[in-house]
Parts: sequence; structure tokens; C-alpha cells
Amino acid sequence: MAAAQGAGGGSASAAPSGPPAPAAGHGGGSTAVAVWEWQDEFGRWRPYRGNVCSYIEQVIQASQQKGRRSGSGLVSSIPLGHADPALAPYVIDIPSLTQFRQDTGTMRAVRRHVFPGDSAAGQGVVWEWQNDEGGWSPYEMNVCVFLEQARATNHQRVDLGPLGYNYEVDFVAQAQTNKSTRFRRSVRRRLDAPYPVTTSTTPLHTGVGCSCQQCWPNSGTGPITTRYRHSTNSPNSAAAHQVPGRTASGSSSNVGFVPYNKPALTGARSTPRLNAQSTLVLAQTGSLSAALAASNGVSAQALPVKMSKSSRVSQALAATPTEPESVVKKYLEELKGAPADEDCMICMEKLSSPSGYSDSCPSSSIRPEAVGRLRSCQHSFHLLCVLAMYSNGNKDGSLQCPSCKTIYGEKTGTQPKGKMEISTFPQSLPGHKDCGTIRIVYHISRGIQGPEHPNPGMPYTARGFPRYCYLPDNEKGRKVLELLKVAWKRRLIFTVGTSNTTGESNTVVWNEIHHKTEMDSNLSGHGYPDPNYLDNVLAELAAQGVTEDCLGQ
Repeated sequence: MAAAQGAGGGSASAAPSGPPAPAAGHGGGSTAVAVWEWQDEFGRWRPYRGNVCSYIEQVIQASQQKGRRSGSGLVSSIPLGHADPALAPYVIDIPSLTQFRQDTGTMRAVRRHVFPGDSAAGQGVVWEWQNDEGGWSPYEMNVCVFLEQARATNHQRVDLGPLGYNYEVDFVAQAQTNKSTRFRRSVRRRLDAPYPVTTSTTPLHTGVGCSCQQCWPNSGTGPITTRYRHSTNSPNSAAAHQVPGRTASGSSSNVGFVPYNKPALTGARSTPRLNAQSTLVLAQTGSLSAALAASNGVSAQALPVKMSKSSRVSQALAATPTEPESVVKKYLEELKGAPADEDCMICMEKLSSPSGYSDSCPSSSIRPEAVGRLRSCQHSFHLLCVLAMYSNGNKDGSLQCPSCKTIYGEKTGTQPKGKMEISTFPQSLPGHKDCGTIRIVYHISRGIQGPEHPNPGMPYTARGFPRYCYLPDNEKGRKVLELLKVAWKRRLIFTVGTSNTTGESNTVVWNEIHHKTEMDSNLSGHGYPDPNYLDNVLAELAAQGVTEDCLGQ
């Protein structure tokens, strides 16, 4: 990583008081660069590094050239590990503009934006703010472009209000200040690889942005993130768009992949409603302790109620390693002849050609040209590609189809050891006045990463534990509780990774099964009332392979 560059460049004399005009899109006649970004769980767009964006653009351009020659369609998926080994588990699905993590099933929206070649993106300039752990988190690229333009025109400070942020940035003090609370954070300017030049300025996707305040969307459009856990609201209608049970892998639908024929996620989330700008302020500044706690997954119990004696769910145990070749042969049947015009969406080579992983994942029992079909969903891949995908994951004896996300076997995760405690008390949750409350307390301590984690042998932190979560003590709430017990035993509730809230790596984070961490308020969207939460979390559990069928086992 390049050393941090000074943010206070430019004249120290008086500068224009107003902000520069927000950077326009690509202008006619000038060069343009393409920036790819992924959306975190709070709705913030985080840019991929320049070399990763260059790789994505190269693959798409090669696919377009190939399509013009042969009449085939655009490439359907791009494995990011070819650009950066640290991103080996991630694949971008182009039809749905979704990033899919192969070992956990996590799905994120992605987008492509085009900026002028002389902007911050074209120069490789990245602006970052310092998070609570002392690390640095990048601004969205449109904010970086805005800040760089202000600095270049000798502004000493600039208001980010036009971009939807309640902050001022002082270039002389190298600080970001919340305009409401006056809370300050350091900012810095860093030089990285420039983003790739492009001749294509046509956006790949337009759509309705997710309106869920749990995700705190603040800009851009794109498909719903993290397995479509809620609906989107049309700006022209109060009706919610219904998510179909499944879409085809080659579809150009904005919905993208849905792993199961599960219930559609419906309705607006919670009330009272906070706009995107105000919730972002709460997330980043910590001006309200309750909102900060909830955004970090922590909620303190401050109610003088009598709790029932808690029960304990046995701690999660490591999955038993399974021979990779036997897992592949268990779930796929080898085909005698490969489809002539079909691509393997893992390596992007023709199925009639050898696997693209024949050099990096040799096998004594699987030939590089062998092609197999998954027994249930009937999607076809190189057997060696599926072997490489399985070997790069948790190796728990289960497979997940990269195309439709159907799970074969019992999926387990990488959650560290800990304990899950359950108790009940009579006080009601907002929106559930007819019943009491179930309280779940998760305990996980810091430790050393195992072979299934990103950095085996390195320490991991466990911030904000114990974590308190709440469910209504009614029939559906109790069903969710039983399924959460199954998910806990399968190590699916948490994982070790990078915190989207703080940017800290090697720490325990939530693993795409959302919990309500506020009981008597909903400042962050992680509280009550939320009439659709139970249905949404049931769908999230189903996406991890945890359904009612598991309760009878």
C-alpha cells in the first residue's frame, strides 16, 4: 500500500468558501476510467482497488470481442482471485451485478461507475477516513472525486452535504467534522494504482435502490444486497416489488440469484423511519450511544425485568474434514460428452475445453477435461473447477451450486467456539404487544484462527461480546429461535473476517443472518417494530440451508 499523502496540499491563503460543483460524469472527447464498487451491509459503496477493476474490465472487453466474433453472450461470471489472491473466494456475477463469496454464500451488490480521466479515479487518488479501530476506510469514489476537485481548486474546507453526507472536511486540519455533533475524525489522501481507462461509458445496470434502513443506503442503484432480505420501494408507488422464488443463472434480471424457492421478502422495514443521511451520521460518528451499539451488533439490557433462567446451546464445533474428490463425485455425475457451446461459469472456459484450474488444482482421480452435472439442479461444470471451489472453502462435505446456489449436503461455517444463551421475560417488544420477549446472548472470546479461517495461526479479535439479541415470544419467533439454534450448531451465525463497520480485519463478524440488537427503540434499523423481520430472517436462514426440515433431524 502506498504511503499516505498529505491532505493539506494547496495554498494556505484564503480559498473559495463554497464547495466545488459535484464532479460530472464522463465528458465528451476526454478519456474516462471505470471504477467498480461493492456495497457493504450499511449501504456504503466501497471501491475495489485499481488492479482489480482493470482485471474486471479486461475480462468484459475480451468477452465482448469474443461475442462479436461468435455471436455468444457476455461473460456471466468473473473470479476475482485471478486479480488478487486475497479475493480468491469471490466471484462477480455480471447478469445480476452481484458479488458472490463461494465458501459462505454471502452476496453483495456491485456497480460500475465511469469518471473523467483527470479525476481522482484516473490519478489513483483515494480519500479515506479513520475508523474507530484506527484503520482507514475509503470514501465512495464519487466522494473521492469531489474532495480531490475541492483540494485542486484551493478550498480549505468543503461541505459533503451535496453528496448526502452530513460532514465537513477541513483540508488544513485533515479532519472530517459531523455538522450536527461536531464529532471529528482524521482523513487522509492516498495514492494507489490509477483506475482503468475505458471507452464504454454506458452503465451496465440501473435499478431501484434498496430502501431498508438496516442497510442504510445512501447513494447509487443496484440489486438488493445480501440475499435479498427485503423489498425495494418504487419512488412512484408505495407497493413493494416482489422477489420471485428463483431466477435463472443467465437472466438479466435485476434480482439476481436466489438460493431457494423461499418466501418473497416483503414490505417496508421499520418505523419510525430515518433518512439515509441521518442514519449514516449515527453509524459513523457514534453521537448516540444506543445507535452506535446497535450498529456494532451490541445492545445493552437496561430494563428492570425478571428474567427466566437461561438455557444454553452447545458451543459450535469444527466441521469434520471430508476428502474433496469424494464430495465432488457424490454430488455430480460425470457426463460422457461436454456441451459444445456452454461455458463453465467457474473458470469461464468452454466445457469442451480442459478446466482453467488444471494447473493450480491437479487431481489424480479427476481429469482436466472431465465435466459433471449437479444431480438436483442439473447445472454443469468442470469437475476440476468444482474441486478447486470446494478445496478453497470450508471443506465440510457440502457443496453450493455457483449458478443457482442450491446447497448439497449440510452446510457449516467457520464460526469460532462460543456459547449461545436463551432466556425469556414478560415485557413486550414494540409491534408485538401480545407476547413476551426471547433474549439471545452470544458469547465468543478472542482466539487463534484455525485452518478454516482466512489467516490460520493468527489471532482474531471478538469486539462487542456478549451480544444481546431479541425475538418476540410467539409461535413464529419461537420457530426462528429453533432455526437459529441449528445455525449456531452449524457455525453459521458468525465468521472471522473484516468488519464492514470498522474496517478491522481478523475479527468476529456477523455472517448474513440478521439479528435485532435493539429492544425498545429502532434508531439503527436493527430494532423493533419491524413487521417483516421474522419472514426475512427465515429466508436468510433458508439461504444457509437451515429450514424447517432441519428441526425434525
